[in-house]
Amino acid sequence: MSEALPGMPRPPPHSPVQPRPAAVVVLYRRVGSGVEVFWVKREKTLRFAGGFYAFPGGKVDKEDAQVPVRGASGEEAAIRAAAVRELFEETGVLMAEGAQALSPERLKALRRALLADERKWGQLLAEEGLALRSEDFHPAGRWITPPYMPMRFDTRFFLVEAPPHAVAELWPGELTEAAWVAPAEALGRWGQGTALLHSPGLYVLQVLERFDTPEAVLARLEAPPHCPEGVATLVEFQQGVRIIPMVTPTLPPATHTNGYVLGNGELLLVDPGAEDEREYEKLKELLEILEGQGMRPVAVVLTHHHWDHVGGAKTVKERLGIPLWCHARTADRLQVATDRLLEDGEVLELAGSPPQRWRVLHTPGHARGHICLVDERSRAGVVGDMVAGVGTIVIDPPEGNMRDYLAQLARLRDWPVTTLYPAHGGPIPDGPGKLQEYIDHRAAREARILEAVPPSGATLSQVVEVAYADTPTFLHPVAERSALATLEKLMEEGRVRAEQGSYFPA
Repeated sequence: MSEALPGMPRPPPHSPVQPRPAAVVVLYRRVGSGVEVFWVKREKTLRFAGGFYAFPGGKVDKEDAQVPVRGASGEEAAIRAAAVRELFEETGVLMAEGAQALSPERLKALRRALLADERKWGQLLAEEGLALRSEDFHPAGRWITPPYMPMRFDTRFFLVEAPPHAVAELWPGELTEAAWVAPAEALGRWGQGTALLHSPGLYVLQVLERFDTPEAVLARLEAPPHCPEGVATLVEFQQGVRIIPMVTPTLPPATHTNGYVLGNGELLLVDPGAEDEREYEKLKELLEILEGQGMRPVAVVLTHHHWDHVGGAKTVKERLGIPLWCHARTADRLQVATDRLLEDGEVLELAGSPPQRWRVLHTPGHARGHICLVDERSRAGVVGDMVAGVGTIVIDPPEGNMRDYLAQLARLRDWPVTTLYPAHGGPIPDGPGKLQEYIDHRAAREARILEAVPPSGATLSQVVEVAYADTPTFLHPVAERSALATLEKLMEEGRVRAEQGSYFPA
């Protein structure tokens, strides 16, 4: 992504996606004086929460509304029917009256038939003489996906104690891992950055770590802090990495630029890109929560100078009374004074529990002063506009340079980084895989651009018309910038030459 380019039409006003009803089951079993929960890891290519750890669940289907649930009716019944179905599909645990009489082989056959859509959910239950009971599923909170997400769910959580006969097991597909885990162990992995969690999953584990009675646990689960109307305001995918998306003048399909608040004591504020006062108030609200936990901001850090990343930097710097840090080539392009110039290889140390060390990597290509921050402990990377979780990255000469950009993609891949936190879209758990995907995509696009340069020559717009035939026409002004960057790279390599506004094979 990039800031809006001259001549581009303004994107339509952002209208949040309407959340779809969904259900999640927190399945637990008692172990000694505590509990274990059954968690799953979602396949990394899934559109929603790919690569994250979660609990069994999914959206409510139309057929769920046709399934009778004893003790519930209407929407409440449909949500519970979905909860039972999703739990059975993803774990093999069937929470239905009469299920204990079914053999393991029969349960597997029913699960297989349901997943293959050979039998409908209501039909399966009726034919097997099984009944669903509302009292088996204890309400454990309601969470709504934040409005900046491209996919949203209005999710009911249920706390369910696994019956003695239940055997939970993973069948590969949408899930790549599944296991019983002690909440403390799961939270330890979240703290190390090896298990990414969305806010609901994190809060559930924090509550279950202090399991006393089911009644007390349920009371805490139904009243999460910092969650007005079910929407979390504190989103911390791994310990010490918090996201705060802000509405900015960026390129579609993105509508927000992600700011990040890093640290567990001393805090860095990365890319406060919105100049709108309402967006600043969101950041202020988040900082007030963290200051209540004994944390404090010590600096603003900019990944690069594009307006959708720096629009609020002056306001944040002045109102919070903290310094501004960036690379020298970014400082050259700012309208606000810089207090520290960051250089490739230096480490930003943040006191806290635990402390953090963020290594600065100078990664020019998208912008000459572009930097990334890589956590030395987890190797997670806050990567600005090197990659995007939504849309693509524009390389806009003369500021952008395709050769530099490709070199820095390979550098990050080989570092290696783990999770990537981009400026647009959600976290990318498989960082090296995404970086290689970008390198391969640029190579394929370069080949198409080279093919679009005929012996008779072609203008830039003619090259784009052929090489970007798969791109919507209204985005061709953006595509022209990246195409120009690729043509300049090809000219440097002696494969293309330019003459009187046209390009020819060399």
